[in-house]
Amino acid sequence: MPQPALLAHDLVRVLGGRHVLDGVCLTASPGHRIGLIGENGVGKSTLLRVLAGVDEPDAGSVTRPGDLGFLHQEMPFDADSTIAAVLDEALREAREVLAELQRLGEELARVPEGDPGHAELLDAYGRRLEQAQDRESWDADRRAAGVLEGLGLGTLGHDRTLGSLSGGQRGRLALAALLVRRPSALLLDEPTNHLDDGAAAFLEEQVRRLPGAVVVASHDRAFLDAVCTDLIDLDPAVDGPVRYGGTYSAYLGEKRAERERWERRYAEEQEELEELRHSAGVSAHRLAPDRGRRDNEKMGYGHRAGRVQNQISRRVRNATRRLDELERVQVAEPPRPLRFAAGEPAAPAQEGPQPLVSLRDVRVPGRLALGGLEVTATDRLLVTGGNGAGKSTLLAVLAGRLPAEGEVRRRRRLTVGLLSQDTVFDRPDRTVRGIYEQSLGVERAEQVPLTSLGLMHEADLGKPVGHLSVGQRRRLALALLMARPPQLLLLDEPTNHLSPTLCDELEAALGPGPGAVVLASHDRWLRRRWQGRELRLEQGRTRREEATARSRP
Repeated sequence: MPQPALLAHDLVRVLGGRHVLDGVCLTASPGHRIGLIGENGVGKSTLLRVLAGVDEPDAGSVTRPGDLGFLHQEMPFDADSTIAAVLDEALREAREVLAELQRLGEELARVPEGDPGHAELLDAYGRRLEQAQDRESWDADRRAAGVLEGLGLGTLGHDRTLGSLSGGQRGRLALAALLVRRPSALLLDEPTNHLDDGAAAFLEEQVRRLPGAVVVASHDRAFLDAVCTDLIDLDPAVDGPVRYGGTYSAYLGEKRAERERWERRYAEEQEELEELRHSAGVSAHRLAPDRGRRDNEKMGYGHRAGRVQNQISRRVRNATRRLDELERVQVAEPPRPLRFAAGEPAAPAQEGPQPLVSLRDVRVPGRLALGGLEVTATDRLLVTGGNGAGKSTLLAVLAGRLPAEGEVRRRRRLTVGLLSQDTVFDRPDRTVRGIYEQSLGVERAEQVPLTSLGLMHEADLGKPVGHLSVGQRRRLALALLMARPPQLLLLDEPTNHLSPTLCDELEAALGPGPGAVVLASHDRWLRRRWQGRELRLEQGRTRREEATARSRP
């Protein structure tokens, strides 16, 4: 049975006086899995809500299948409802189809082939049979058990109430219900939140097997790469959102090629502009009216001079005309990628064999037990492990912000910077520019303008930090570290709340960045591509057990 497409035409959505969506069109055909990417605030979640019918557009139209599923739509259950009730609702359509098939089959057995109603019954039976095959209805109950297991909910009793579940468990249950239903079109907003590696891989497999259209907004680059057949970049562009065919890896390749073409065109135009300005300026000088004739110019001076002056005048006009045109339509300078400040980083640590920081038999009761760790001056160390394994605790110990039992040694005058998961500024009333200048000093802030780091927009510099989104506050905190790089940079989940593009730029900047870097992350894409050492922390280690740091091949 053909699956219906999801269509959106010229969508406009205005929120707070700002056009969040402005003329967005989208076609999601069956079998296509479209990823929405872009900076925070460009309208990914807004577009999903409009597509789902949760929000109405201010202009434009949406054509959607009747059984569309939306992850962030609230489940129609109260806190006293059980997991069993959620599953029964998810399985209702499959069970109804099978019940209708059985009824039609029994009726067909009673109606002779020559009866006028037999053909109509046979047609209805065929449609239901196709529907049951598309939805895999016969396998629905077994699939439901497998989905719960794959998403880490298999051990929960079905009599558990929703009110007794954590927020992450409720989110996974909502996701499980959608996968069990297998709707004709599925909308997902950050579906890998609250999922460990195994559950995320399971979700990828399930989504790839769906026959209908899928539209997903996600910061999870590994998920986008594994699932998507198309990507739509919602960041502002001259011709509106751009659609790219292929996975996230293919998108990166196309973006690199676009960037190279942009940089090449910009460089060529700037070179031409410089030549035109020089040509117009020199030629205009040669046209100066008070230039006298030279002694060796004889009787033909006036005629020749007039002809030359006309030629030069024509060249000046042509150059000026071309200069005016090019200045009017020239391509903008490509935005600077995120980068560490150059010119005045923190003084390098003194040369010598001793590490920047060394830990031995370190313990924070109930949070961390580590046999030993050394961080050298140029180290690149990735810290991994499940929730509660002690990743954030280890970074706090390395930063000197958390006392620990055992031996902790640091080099004298070591400069350390820590990007924590929760970014809080003491003065929420101060502007972004004011916080930046206060933290770095006016001289350093002028040497390294905040906008040069590729993290904050000019329009945000005058906003009070208390009015910034979580992602914007995190980018400001990261900018403070990148403007004056420390000898030891500690990053706790640095890709949280950053767009995929910024995450890619941050990873690229960390490679040649100054000093040592210790980074804790759940980010699967980052971990797969990490080129330095890795330290995996496990829960339940005793004080004598040592978590070893190993190098990736």
